[in-house]
Amino acid sequence: NASLGYGYEYLGNSARLVITPLTDRCYRTLMGALHLQYGGAPEGPAGTGKTESVKDLAKALAVQCVVFNCSDGLDYKAMSKFFKGLASSGAWCCFDEFNRINLEVLSVIAQQLQTIFNAIKSKRRSFIFDGTEITLKLTCAVNITMNPGYAGRSELPDNLKALFRPCAMMIPDYALIAEISLYSNGFQ
Repeated sequence: NASLGYGYEYLGNSARLVITPLTDRCYRTLMGALHLQYGGAPEGPAGTGKTESVKDLAKALAVQCVVFNCSDGLDYKAMSKFFKGLASSGAWCCFDEFNRINLEVLSVIAQQLQTIFNAIKSKRRSFIFDGTEITLKLTCAVNITMNPGYAGRSELPDNLKALFRPCAMMIPDYALIAEISLYSNGFQ
């Protein structure tokens, strides 16, 4: 019974994802997580629609979603700047391949995210983040995607895992996707 407000952000008239049982389960997990003021964490092999599912749910709710590709070169200062903009704009973000970030940086990110999530749970209009008072739009959300088991990936620290609700993704049913796409374009 999760509900989120409609964002009224005009995102253009672009194509949408085909809804399959996999995307439906991902949407329900993400909606439940965001309703409880957590982040969503789809995980699975490459090409399973993790990032696209997050983007399409944001589009369905008319909320801007910024995708950020993570690497081991990220530091906590860059992430701090990103989080400040995110919290003050009310947009969603999707940190793609989040587990590529170094473990030391992930620990600091967990503290930063905890600060933002606590402000959201308290429904505050502004809060102190890294020594700066910033306004908070309660619609902001943080989602992460992960490809577990690949080389160069780290395990998330427990304090960071606690902030996200996982959703396992698997290889989609391409025949079902093709069938639905053809039906939606008028083929019988």
